[in-house]
Amino acid sequence: MESSRSNNIVVKVFGSSVSYMRRWLFRALSVGAIPRHVAFILDGNRRYARKWNLGEGMGHRAGFLSLMTLMKYCYELGVKYVTIYAFSIDNFKRKPEEVQYVMDLMLEKIEGLLKEESIVNQYGVRVEFVGNLKLLSDPVRLAAEKAMELTAKNSRAILLIAVAYTSTDEIAHAAQQSCLDKIQMRSGFCFGFAKADDDAITIRLGDVESHMYMGVAPDPDILVRTSGETRLSNFLLWQTSNSLLYSPRALWPEMGLRHLVWIVLNFQRVQPYLERRRKLLS
Repeated sequence: MESSRSNNIVVKVFGSSVSYMRRWLFRALSVGAIPRHVAFILDGNRRYARKWNLGEGMGHRAGFLSLMTLMKYCYELGVKYVTIYAFSIDNFKRKPEEVQYVMDLMLEKIEGLLKEESIVNQYGVRVEFVGNLKLLSDPVRLAAEKAMELTAKNSRAILLIAVAYTSTDEIAHAAQQSCLDKIQMRSGFCFGFAKADDDAITIRLGDVESHMYMGVAPDPDILVRTSGETRLSNFLLWQTSNSLLYSPRALWPEMGLRHLVWIVLNFQRVQPYLERRRKLLS
């Protein structure tokens, strides 16, 4: 009994010390520019499971724990927007049992995000699901809609979960919706096939951008893909033309505080150049 109490005291003291050191580290990082929006491609869950001989799907569970930890660090550091590539439309082509496992896990974790003690409630996070949600199973889609509804008034930070998403689908969707809006506003057909030249419909850049799934957030300052891969894999192709791309070799479940520190330091190193480029193009 006495030993257990002593162990608890040691754990609390150690935890407090680590928390203090992290706050001190973040304060030092805040002397430089802090990215407003960080996007992650969560790569390496399955390789992590094979590396450690874990059971089927355990890599994704380990990856979720890393996600919760990194989200906490991001929000403590002052990052307002965090976007994660949770499930691509192309992932539906994987083995049915794997897709079903991921969907079940997603449903479980969405429900977990809404619990009172979850990071969403602790940090006042608004949850946004972006993608072609019609492709999700009814239980997952309804859970996603519920999460968005219940967190809609949170404004301290925003978590964007790209699910049933590809960038090409997003662009096609935005172009289609832009056309439909124009057709509703005036007679004629899309892209100049009108009854008269004066009635030609013009689709502008702003029309497309206003219908993007990701229109609820500014473009990412930095896009991180773990496991050393440098491919974008059809993720945020439209939004990352002026973003820093960073590829740590760590598999996603291995990501932690030191990786986030390096992400921010790399961003601070090139931030002046990125800012000048944005101003030139605006």
